[in-house]
Amino acid sequence: MSKRYDLIVFDWDGTVMDSTAIIAGSIQSACRDLDLTVPDDETARHVIGLGLSRALRHAVPDAPEAMYEPLVARYRHHFLAQDQAIPLFEGARETIAELHEAGYALGVATGKNSAGLQRALESSGMKHYFHATRTAEQTFSKPNPAMLFELMEELAVSAGRTLMVGDTTHDVLLARNAGVDVVAVAFGAHPAEQLLELKPLALMHDFSQLRAWFRTNA
Repeated sequence: MSKRYDLIVFDWDGTVMDSTAIIAGSIQSACRDLDLTVPDDETARHVIGLGLSRALRHAVPDAPEAMYEPLVARYRHHFLAQDQAIPLFEGARETIAELHEAGYALGVATGKNSAGLQRALESSGMKHYFHATRTAEQTFSKPNPAMLFELMEELAVSAGRTLMVGDTTHDVLLARNAGVDVVAVAFGAHPAEQLLELKPLALMHDFSQLRAWFRTNA
């Protein structure tokens, strides 16, 4: 079967790496450290995928402006104490390795900063699978389409030959804004019903389903 896509772009947190709970918990712990309003779990999870400063402004909208810089620092303190131990989702490595072996160009579009993504790629042993990456500090945060536009330009792939995979509504909107097909996964930060409202091509509940979908549809 001929390929439908040439480039497959993955979000990272909540899509490839099982980091949702640690990110949400780090946001909440940072707020407690600074006596700020602690967002509930749903709010803390909803902002995952945005650039960190933007995410914290959405999660803690009543914080004084002067508190966001120390809030970023406290978040990083809590997250970095745990990030080396965060696992990949079961089946993620095997699925991405299979796509790489099949000749797809692979990218990452993430709200992490560049240093954080590089640590994650290296600690997980996944760096060699990806041909290009974009982070929120390098360009505009999701759902602005810039990440996908830049990846497609760098890898010389058109929007019609590109697929996005992500776990949040930010990822689905990113793809939509770039004119790119998108598959959502329901094991990350945003609930399935929110993802389905945006009508992705498919909604996958684990990597075994996603791997089978790639084999048939990608």
